[in-house]
Amino acid sequence: MSDQPRVRLYSRAGCHLCDQARVVVEKVCAELGESFDEVDIDGDPVLREKFTDEVPVTFVDGSQHDFWRVDETRLRTALTR
Repeated sequence: MSDQPRVRLYSRAGCHLCDQARVVVEKVCAELGESFDEVDIDGDPVLREKFTDEVPVTFVDGSQHDFWRVDETRLRTALTR
């Protein structure tokens, strides 16, 4: 079993969509007993280049799940499969 969180949120400071996505991710993960981590894309030139126009970007179990907005129902479904 991995100690890695199942959900990763790629974000950047000052991003209102990132703030909204974080609220949804925190809520769903807390309800389901899952953990998540968050990575600031501006700290890594490769991530900044890859995701700059799509943040926030969420990954579930290593695969891209959403970008711009996080749908609470869709995230919950992905985590309970």
